[in-house]
Amino acid sequence: MLHLPILRRGRAYRSIEVATIPHFRTKQACVALSQANPGLVRRDLLPEGQAAMRASLAGFPTAKLLELCRRAATSFMQDSLPAGDEAQTPGDYVRQLSATTGLPQVLVRRNMEKIHSVLAEMGTVLAGLTRALDLSVLDRGVGEAGGHVLSFVPRSPSLGVVLPSNSPGVHSLWVPALALKTALVLKPGSAEPWTPYRLIQAFLAAGAPPEAFGFYPTDHAGSGEILRRCGRGMVFGDLASTRPWQADPRVEVHGPGYSKLLLGPDAAAEWPRHLDLMVSSIVENGGRSCVNASGVWVTEKAREIAEALATRLARIVPRSEDDPEAQLAPFANPEAARRLSATIDRDLETPGAVDVTARHRGGARVVEWEGATYLLPTVVLCDSPEHPLANREFLFPFAAVVPVTAQQLPAALGSTLAVTVITDDQALLGRILASPLLQRLNLGPVPTWQVSWDQPHEGNLFEHLYLRRALQGRAGAA
Repeated sequence: MLHLPILRRGRAYRSIEVATIPHFRTKQACVALSQANPGLVRRDLLPEGQAAMRASLAGFPTAKLLELCRRAATSFMQDSLPAGDEAQTPGDYVRQLSATTGLPQVLVRRNMEKIHSVLAEMGTVLAGLTRALDLSVLDRGVGEAGGHVLSFVPRSPSLGVVLPSNSPGVHSLWVPALALKTALVLKPGSAEPWTPYRLIQAFLAAGAPPEAFGFYPTDHAGSGEILRRCGRGMVFGDLASTRPWQADPRVEVHGPGYSKLLLGPDAAAEWPRHLDLMVSSIVENGGRSCVNASGVWVTEKAREIAEALATRLARIVPRSEDDPEAQLAPFANPEAARRLSATIDRDLETPGAVDVTARHRGGARVVEWEGATYLLPTVVLCDSPEHPLANREFLFPFAAVVPVTAQQLPAALGSTLAVTVITDDQALLGRILASPLLQRLNLGPVPTWQVSWDQPHEGNLFEHLYLRRALQGRAGAA
């Protein structure tokens, strides 16, 4: 059986404790994954160990690291790379990731292209994050821009990242750290070790120093050690798993996005023009991303919009993982699907909401198909923003259609990662632009999932990793 080892500063380490990851459909073991216990993590992440990891990158000018990222982009997308003691082609990667997560292969390829584009355009990404800073300032520690003296100091030698299994596209968020001379300590998702491991191998093939990388499959306790020991961290997960880190400024939290599509008073009256946009925002990537719309908020025509969405989404059914038309991902853990469905049903018992898709799908929300468990797309119509389902997010195509008055906006939206706003109402647009609750703002017919990688996403990675230091005088002054 294929085995993926721990990587301790780039060196492979085979652990006595091993976890196997099964095929989502056949339940046969696909890969064995060496497990790092918390003690090993603590030993490897002592301050001097992390300092050595960063030191391996110190001799690279940032311009060279950008070239390295471009080479890694090509290698990740095209080359046969090590997967433990075996070679992994790009096709192997797609099939293996689909086998352990259930994500359709067509969606794996799309996410692969996203990662490739970030690596290939790393200069543009960093220009956006740094506001077009001359990156040679990071090499020298000091520089000038617009007649002002600038100095930046790294906040930490390493970035510890606790990763999910829901979608490989999230790996685009941590890869810029290498170009910013920050070592990486990665804890892969329990069902998706493939992408972080392949990215490390792509970086190594491009010329990155092995010492700059740690790859630690581990349990909850080990994940906590990574986030506590690294000076800067990043964690992905649901509310329960990310809640302990919400108040820790060292950790960038990527939890539910509660992303939404908003039709203002002028656009709601012409909602059929925007139906394709609504469907795409809900369904793209199997509805698994934090930037998928989990809410469609409208100032009128809520019932008509909910019926139209339910009709369209009810056409989406389970398909084989290699079907190019596949849009749904199954749940590797059938009980997780049943729990989510039970949560929706329990909230539907609160008056003021109805599952509009129920009569269109003609059966249960949870379905078994060819040995796998799926949740069928669901549209609920809420009578107000106060209903429990009006502002929820689930790991499949789910959306609440919520009627709201223009006067309630944008405050009623609550904290929202991505919001697409379609309106020419200038007063409403002014309030939306002034709201600190809305992190990513798409004005006009741009789907919620469409991300510009040179823009911040749930925080600015450059500012997370670097502190701008006040500096006066000149070096060498007596």
